[in-house]
Amino acid sequence: MKKTLLRARFDNPPYIRPYHAYLFILPGLMIYALFVLWPILSTARYSLYNWTGFSEPVFIGFDNYRELWRDDDFWLALQHNAFFVIFFSILPIMLALFLTSLMTRGRLRGMAIFRSGLFIPQVMSSVVIGIIWRWLFAYDGPINEFLILIGLESWVRPWLGDFTYARYAVGSVGTWVQYGLCMVLFIAGAQSINEDLYDAARVAGANAWQEFRYVTLPGLSQQILVAFVLTFIAALRAFDLVFVLTRSGGPGKETIVTSILIYQQAFQRNRAGYASAMALVLSVIIVSVSALVIRLQARRDEGQAA
Repeated sequence: MKKTLLRARFDNPPYIRPYHAYLFILPGLMIYALFVLWPILSTARYSLYNWTGFSEPVFIGFDNYRELWRDDDFWLALQHNAFFVIFFSILPIMLALFLTSLMTRGRLRGMAIFRSGLFIPQVMSSVVIGIIWRWLFAYDGPINEFLILIGLESWVRPWLGDFTYARYAVGSVGTWVQYGLCMVLFIAGAQSINEDLYDAARVAGANAWQEFRYVTLPGLSQQILVAFVLTFIAALRAFDLVFVLTRSGGPGKETIVTSILIYQQAFQRNRAGYASAMALVLSVIIVSVSALVIRLQARRDEGQAA
């Protein structure tokens, strides 16, 4: 009896109250509220004002959103963001899955060097990456020199200044940057897959493709979801890379994205209120799509568990 009372007292000490848990997270919550929640609320507030960023804000209600609905440049920028999702999200995931299948099928000497080298683009500064690739894509740059060397002079062009190929050039750089993150996530996930599943597949006569399709892919479903959400957000938030490569979305408006449009409205045209409305709509799109993907994956997992 005495032991039972002592155990109950130890498991439920009288000096611990439910609100104590909130005290532990309070410092982090205050920092989050100061640097994240408050700017979001301020952006939502200023989106209802005509404000240059320096003048006294004038309340105009939803006029900024009405103008945004009729703004062809905004819809064009969103289309370019959607186009870059292919290069920033889908292609990096496919490339990372391919590299993961190569590097996890057996032990390779120097695997850590391979992983570090392939992950380097993810940790490099976007400005540095943009400067390097702008030099590579230049008309007299290494890419065109290589094409001339192998006899493909007809392919030589100013890639970042070409109205047809500029978006593809920028997108290819985005693929090069993003695949490293996806690869690291997938390699970590592949190492947690039970080896007995691969052994059973080999006993059943499965080839390499069937092992990848029926064992590796299902085992990486959560990592693929995380990679898609992160790279999707990167595609919609793309700014510095596009800005450095194309100098504000050129040629013309062929590579302009929503973040650059927000920058132009806020700092070049002094329309901070209109830029706030644009930023809030972009944030809502990002959160909505990410929540939808996570919800669909949760329903899929519930269906498989049932």
